[in-house]
Amino acid sequence: MPLQETLRFLSSFFNRPHVVGAVAPSSAGLARRMVEWIDWPNLQAVVEYGPGTGSFTRAILEAKRRESRCFAIELEPAFVAILKRRFPGVVVHQDSVANVRALCDREGIEQVDAIISGLPWAAFPESLQTQFLDAAMSVLKPGGQFVTFAYLQGLLLPAGKRFRRMLQRYFAEVGTSGVVWFNLPPAFVYRCRR
Repeated sequence: MPLQETLRFLSSFFNRPHVVGAVAPSSAGLARRMVEWIDWPNLQAVVEYGPGTGSFTRAILEAKRRESRCFAIELEPAFVAILKRRFPGVVVHQDSVANVRALCDREGIEQVDAIISGLPWAAFPESLQTQFLDAAMSVLKPGGQFVTFAYLQGLLLPAGKRFRRMLQRYFAEVGTSGVVWFNLPPAFVYRCRR
């Protein structure tokens, strides 16, 4: 990733830490871990939450079938500009994931098979976590997959523990990947099925 984009990421983190929850983009190893569990051969539609500068976007584009529908929701204007430049074929909505139902309607998508989230869930208050998960459930089909990640040290924080409990309330299955040690900071993936 170009130095200018990395600096933009760091600047966005310091200016809006409640929106941008990391000091650096996710590693290629974490991106691979995020997409490896998804049922790509049978996937019709996927939404990416909080793509940032596109670490997961690239992995999604490499994994999905050409005919599968895909769009991203990113709130940070600087990241939207980067994404549109790096991935001109991807639809990126500058909006909140709370509006995913309206955005799916705009795209002509009734339900999605998967949501891949780069949002900093542990940085959100419980009210936002609930709002965003409720919105996800309004579009995620029965049996659909929800994938997000958490930083290892976040497991010790009250917000991280709360988010894990919330996932267990919202999803029939909640599993985790192994730790991706070569990510800054080390992270793991939550793999949830509705």
